[in-house]
Amino acid sequence: MSLTITPLKNIPLIRQGDNLADILVDSILNSTIQLENNDILVIAQKIVSKSEGRMVNLATVTPSEKAIELAQKTEKDARVVQLMLQESNEIVRTRIGAIIVEHKLGFVCANAGIDHSNVAGDGSENEEYVLLLPEDPDASAKALRDQIKQKTDINVGVMIIDSHGRAWRNGTVGVCIGLSGIPAMIDERGWKDLFGFTLKITIVGVADELAAAASLMMGQASEGIPAVHVRGFPYPLGEGSLKELIRPKQQDMFR
Repeated sequence: MSLTITPLKNIPLIRQGDNLADILVDSILNSTIQLENNDILVIAQKIVSKSEGRMVNLATVTPSEKAIELAQKTEKDARVVQLMLQESNEIVRTRIGAIIVEHKLGFVCANAGIDHSNVAGDGSENEEYVLLLPEDPDASAKALRDQIKQKTDINVGVMIIDSHGRAWRNGTVGVCIGLSGIPAMIDERGWKDLFGFTLKITIVGVADELAAAASLMMGQASEGIPAVHVRGFPYPLGEGSLKELIRPKQQDMFR
């Protein structure tokens, strides 16, 4: 058994309204990959957000008093803080340089996932843009999966990933924020280990494991690889959702 992760190249800079399914299929057709059922496409959140028009020109943002106060405490741009407040259910923690929130999508992350890197608009050089997360990444993944099936008659899984920090370890890793046709979790309770012991608590976040592996191939800076093709995922494909990956607040021992 082997897992193969292949970067999809020659994907252009994505703009609002671009048809990602067409672009991804064209990239595959121009590669050495022959798409097969049960393959998986892992896609960077950034190009999904761009295609869905989630770019915001900071010149259009007027910060509230709360945003200004929080920006002063954390030494951040008050306009970006205003967008964080709009994209979040609550502020969880703050320190200089960082604001940790519970995003409207349910997960806890830094700065509400708002990104400034590799984002540019079509306006003047004085304009400054940031990128918000997709409004419904599961729905975005399903739409892409359906469109790819229509274009190729191949049933693939689709996953959208982003880079998140972790509470107890340094460094960011790729995590799944939306998926379709892929299990989010594999429950191994009841499975036997090598010595016949029955597993009692093991539930594996397989979508996040694959997201981290795919992120290695995508990179974080100027690599220009916003999507990868995956073959050999070691579990049967099936329906999963972001909600499965989010620990319920009442079970969160660290907030």
